[in-house]
Amino acid sequence: MTDQTNPVVLIQTTNGAFKVELWPEQAPETVKNFLRYVDEEYYAGTIFHRVIDGFMIQGGGLNVQMQPKQGRSPIKNEATAELKNTLGTIAMARTNQMNSATSQFFINIADNEFLDHKNATPQGFGYAVFGKVTEGMDVVLAIGKIKTRSFGSHQDVPVDPILIDSVTRVE
Repeated sequence: MTDQTNPVVLIQTTNGAFKVELWPEQAPETVKNFLRYVDEEYYAGTIFHRVIDGFMIQGGGLNVQMQPKQGRSPIKNEATAELKNTLGTIAMARTNQMNSATSQFFINIADNEFLDHKNATPQGFGYAVFGKVTEGMDVVLAIGKIKTRSFGSHQDVPVDPILIDSVTRVE
C-alpha cells in the first residue's frame, strides 16, 4: 500500500524514532482524526503506556503519571476485512465499544489476525488499521521488549516510561 502521496509522520520517542505511512484512502476519517492530533501537537508528552512483547505497543493518551489526557469525541470505527493487523501496522485503540477510538493508537509487533474485522457485531468488528511503519521498525520492536509492571489498574506498563517527544508530519 506504499504510495508517495500518502502522509508520513515521524514519531520521536525517548527510545528512538520511527516513521509511519498513513493510508487516507483506506481509512479517511481515522487518518484525518490522527493528523488533527498530530497538528495540534497533542501527542507530545504522552507515553507508550501498554507494552506487550509479541503483541503490540500502545500509546497516545496518557502522561507519565498515567493520567489520561483529554481528547476529542470518539470516531467511527473504519475497520474492514482488507485492513489487517499485521506486523508493523498502526491501528486505533478503543474500548469494547465499537466506535470509541479517540487519540490512542497501537503498533502491532506481530501478526494479530484476531484483531481483524470479521463481521459487524461488537465482538467481530475489529480494530481500524490506518497505516504502517516504514522506517525504524527496530525501534518499535525494541520498545516491545522492555520490562513492564502493573501500575494501579494498568497492566504491562513500562518500568521506565517511553515518552513520545513529538509526532510530526514529514514533507
